[in-house]
Amino acid sequence: MGSEIREHLLALLIEHADQFVSGEEISRQLGCTRTAIWKHIDELRKAGYEIEARPKAGYCLRYQPDRIAPEEIKALLSTRRFGHAIHYVESVDSTQWLAHQGVRSGAKEGALFLADEQTQGRGRMGRKWHSPPRSGIWMSLLLQPQIPLNLAPQLTLMASVGVTRAIRRETGLPVTIKWPNDLLIDGKKVCGILTELRGEQDQIHYVVLGIGMNVNTPAASFPEDLKTIATSLAAESGRTYRRAKLIAAILEELEHVYDLYLTEGFEPIRHSWESFACMLGQSVTAHTPQGPRQGIARGLHASGALLLETDEGVVVPVYSADIRQV
Repeated sequence: MGSEIREHLLALLIEHADQFVSGEEISRQLGCTRTAIWKHIDELRKAGYEIEARPKAGYCLRYQPDRIAPEEIKALLSTRRFGHAIHYVESVDSTQWLAHQGVRSGAKEGALFLADEQTQGRGRMGRKWHSPPRSGIWMSLLLQPQIPLNLAPQLTLMASVGVTRAIRRETGLPVTIKWPNDLLIDGKKVCGILTELRGEQDQIHYVVLGIGMNVNTPAASFPEDLKTIATSLAAESGRTYRRAKLIAAILEELEHVYDLYLTEGFEPIRHSWESFACMLGQSVTAHTPQGPRQGIARGLHASGALLLETDEGVVVPVYSADIRQV
């Protein structure tokens, strides 16, 4: 109950940022005593918020730290269901693991699992993900789509469209998509998307959609082996970003494209994905389980596979591969 009151209190202060809200008004809206309000104000101050108190005027939020606590995100949300349940921890091996555990505890579609630090963050094909504390977004979203098991790979492409839209909307940076799950800025990776599912036969039980994004990571802090291939939003723009605001935007865009996908199918998603793609019309090498294949990336198959035009002029679908530009 205490955390719920604190969430509403912070949302109220954020809504009236740089304006005083009377203790009487806060008490009326939150349904608690002035003494309880003061205790929650004190807790918020300990978390790094600067809140001015003035007799007869009330409370005014003067400064917000870059936190991704549930109350910060919920104060900015306009979704119908994504992010309404948020499970936050300061540090975890992987938010993917956190989400799988959450399902066992009864979590429902739209539940969000996030952390300020991942100690064993991972990407596609088991690659490690550089996840320094309090600088990026490391989160996993629970989905329960009623679609056939063989269409599950489309969810990664759907998610890349939603996240790209959110980043472009909030930062203006020219983010592009590399098939199937990398988001790039000027050829360097800024975000990765990882989908894991549980199902049997032809039925999906649930999908965990993992998103790892370098937000305020300084360029100099990347390990030497990543400096030429990875970047962050701050490194590209020269400014820092409020992660809670980015997360709220991501959830909003994801909910929109997810609902579009469920109602209209993959076709509108495919067109959006191709408009953001960075490799179409270019020569690439697809390192598939059957060996490397070279060709020109032409677009997406209706299934979500990458269409590759070979030297013989034959267009073939690639369903699983690591793509490198030639």
